[in-house]
Amino acid sequence: MCGRFTLRVSPALLAEMFALHRKPEFVPQTNICPTQLVLGVVLNQENGLRDARLFRWGLIPHWAKDPVIGASLINARSETISTKPAFRAAFQRRRCLIPADGFYEWRNTPGQKKKQPIWIAIRNQPVFGFASLWETWTSADGSELNTCTIITTQANSAVAPIHQRMPVILPEAFHEHWLDPLADPAELLTLLRPFPSEGIVLSTTVADELLASHGLPRQRTLFD
Repeated sequence: MCGRFTLRVSPALLAEMFALHRKPEFVPQTNICPTQLVLGVVLNQENGLRDARLFRWGLIPHWAKDPVIGASLINARSETISTKPAFRAAFQRRRCLIPADGFYEWRNTPGQKKKQPIWIAIRNQPVFGFASLWETWTSADGSELNTCTIITTQANSAVAPIHQRMPVILPEAFHEHWLDPLADPAELLTLLRPFPSEGIVLSTTVADELLASHGLPRQRTLFD
């Protein structure tokens, strides 16, 4: 299981698009991978403002004894996040948005052994947010690690020919409700649906350009 996405916008634009009270510090990236640190948007419950924080991609449940479990929990299926032990507590109280400007998936090409990378983005939208969950895991020595997972749903008609799943991309109008710790979880589940197909942009050219400096990722699937 693997994942790849991109975040290439400026800190100023990110702060504007996600209503952050200050510009975040981060380095734009074209090939963000599991277990790396990723930027997440959370609601600071002390002052009611939105903060940008770093999370390791791959959620480690607070009850886990071994942090290695995080590598297998980079995605959370929308259909089971309210009941699965690894995610249900985070879904109730620790929701976040993971900013991106695109993500990758791989498509079979007739006559070719290697799959063709596809870069998937939102039309006329320079940055968007994946619906995500976060958790704090405490090790035996008392040190803490903040981790996250990206929620997925059934693919829309634009993405389905490439992969049966896709990340949940939340429209800006739903950001406040998703981050609200007092929001009704039952209502939030209704937000976890595929982004409209007509808003999706697919590009093999952009994928090839962005991955050129890294080489093609060995793993071939993105979102479970």
